[in-house]
Amino acid sequence: MGEAGQRGRLFGTDGVRGVAGHDLTVGLALDLGVAAAAVLGRADVTDGPRAVAVIGRDPRASGPFLEAAVVAGLASAGVDVLRLGVIPTPGVAYLTKALGADFGVVISASHNPARDNGIKFFGRGGVKLPDATEDEIEAELKAAPQLRTFFGRVTETSVEQERYVDHLLATLPTEPRLPLAGLRVVVDCAHGAAYLVAPMALRRAGAEVITIGAEPDGVNINEGCGSTCLEALAAAVVRYGADAGIAYDGDADRCLAVDADGQPLDGDQILTVLAAELKEAGRLARDAVVVTVMSNEGFRVAMREAGIGVIETPVGDKHVSAAMRDGGYVLGGEQSGHIILFEHASTGDGVLTSLQFLAAVNRRGVSVAAAAAMMRRYPQVLLNVPGEASQLGPRVDAAVSAAESRLAGKGRVLVRPSGTEPAIRLMVQAEDAHLAELVIGQLADEVRLALAGQ
Repeated sequence: MGEAGQRGRLFGTDGVRGVAGHDLTVGLALDLGVAAAAVLGRADVTDGPRAVAVIGRDPRASGPFLEAAVVAGLASAGVDVLRLGVIPTPGVAYLTKALGADFGVVISASHNPARDNGIKFFGRGGVKLPDATEDEIEAELKAAPQLRTFFGRVTETSVEQERYVDHLLATLPTEPRLPLAGLRVVVDCAHGAAYLVAPMALRRAGAEVITIGAEPDGVNINEGCGSTCLEALAAAVVRYGADAGIAYDGDADRCLAVDADGQPLDGDQILTVLAAELKEAGRLARDAVVVTVMSNEGFRVAMREAGIGVIETPVGDKHVSAAMRDGGYVLGGEQSGHIILFEHASTGDGVLTSLQFLAAVNRRGVSVAAAAAMMRRYPQVLLNVPGEASQLGPRVDAAVSAAESRLAGKGRVLVRPSGTEPAIRLMVQAEDAHLAELVIGQLADEVRLALAGQ
């Protein structure tokens, strides 16, 4: 189904996703609730306190009925459920931990279009589930129904959203009292889950806030707005004479930025500023940052010059989070703007990232453009070649080596299988854009020949 079905596994890279009502049906949502209760919620316990789950969603039109189905499954299996309403995904993760819940559930398809939706789970402490636990839930879907003599209770609250905002603000320096004072910021909420929380948090931190993309109607989420489409934000920043613009995706687990001239900043540039800030404060554990293989070569150069190590993982915030947890690191992220600040959060949090980034810029007394200049972004070219990775062989290995030699240590080459479709993803970064285009063209030709068996 959707992203998951293409790999023969129900759970994809970020939960279960698909077209709402088609791939992701009410029946599947209900069954996932029952299965999650069995695996995460001690559903076989008939005495003692019942397990507790928190659940939140983004504003998609399909959200309420899918949420109702999951809640029905959980409660029918003996789990008490606290419904949080529309709230960012990281807000659910935080409240899972803060409220001592056994697990959390999010109904969202993040940056996907409105027709899609998804269901993902957080374990105790608000952490993402390992693949093995997701596989347990999937296996439980096939288990025989059990006769229940006890059921969970369902309650609803919006108060906990304010608790989440209080938590976000508590992560900021106490001096000055309003760390964003003097900043005019345009915020694009992607008509998504952050449409109330993000403007509230930024205003309480002292910023003058102008909002766009903050009128969700159930079908306009991520439509020509948010972190996947920065044009509207860039135009608004210039129009209002703002110091910066911040864009979230549909569930606000990531953010990107634009400077006063409307020029975009990606996750690598935001991460550069945050890494420097933490290192100067003596809070960058092991003086290293965790990133994926897709991070820009310019980021690596900037970190090397700042005396900061770079730990590399496969693509996906789940891999970044695992490496951070295993290695005791506090900062990591992806070029997409999915940044994890382990001092304050168990997962990527776009609103938290934007608060920390803007506070760092304001503390330095420089413009967003000047802060972004701490890293010189290398030109990057991406290309997909249809085919299966199993068909690649020594020819491609030799082509990668030749490409790396051509770049002479001043760029990067990456060839990897797609996680969501039968394709080979190619990436070339180089100091010179023309050279990057030339190298990736030659590399793609070699990949196509290898796929053709030549």
